[in-house]
Amino acid sequence: MARYFLEVKYDGTAFHGSQLQGKLPTVQLAINRSLSTLLRKEVISFGASRTDEGVHALCNYYHFDLDEPLHPAFLYKLNAILPPALSVNRMFQTNDPDFNARFAATNRRYRYRIYAKKDPFLLHRALYFPYRLDTALLHETAAIIKEYTDFETFSKRNSQTRTFKCTIFQSYWEEHEHELHYVVEANRFLRGMVRGLVGTQLKVARSQCDTVAFRNIIEARDCTKADFSVAGHGLYLEDIAYPEGSLIEVKDSR
Repeated sequence: MARYFLEVKYDGTAFHGSQLQGKLPTVQLAINRSLSTLLRKEVISFGASRTDEGVHALCNYYHFDLDEPLHPAFLYKLNAILPPALSVNRMFQTNDPDFNARFAATNRRYRYRIYAKKDPFLLHRALYFPYRLDTALLHETAAIIKEYTDFETFSKRNSQTRTFKCTIFQSYWEEHEHELHYVVEANRFLRGMVRGLVGTQLKVARSQCDTVAFRNIIEARDCTKADFSVAGHGLYLEDIAYPEGSLIEVKDSR
């Protein structure tokens, strides 16, 4: 039995999130159905990171097990079956049958995109936010976030997590022409965490609260004090990393 990893990207506005939700169109359901169609038997995949409805991914991983050789044009055929809003970038194999897409990941990186000038070509690709922002305060709040490890405030209720501890490796804002991006990288994220971080930082940048209040919000460990209102379509799961040498790329042979 071999374990394979699919590196996928998708337009989140086409799905009701990434995780299975009955018969609702989700990323995982589309992958399971496409794999089962191609392999002519039921195949269940397991995702590395859950994304909410509307959230995009430039890189997410799903693993599945297979006890038969791959077709020489497996990736080509799989991409032909997958819906237009979802594609496989690359495919890998691991020599460890217990290597798990979710639990073996060492870090994940998200990016949230904001633009202030109306642009129809950014509709559902970034958040339209035509308000005055103090970018110096955004840089300050982003740095403050790195000082903390308990992010219960930024975890939505009913997240079914055992711990709210996260190690933040990177947290910063950067300007891209007419856009403002928040980039955050950590070993793990809680349900709704990035949107909560973004929404609450924007409140500070709009002078609705100061950095002292921002610290108090984090330390309160109370999700009712965070702002989760920013739209999902501004958020991108940008990268997931695994231990070096743990995955071996598999390419179509024809």
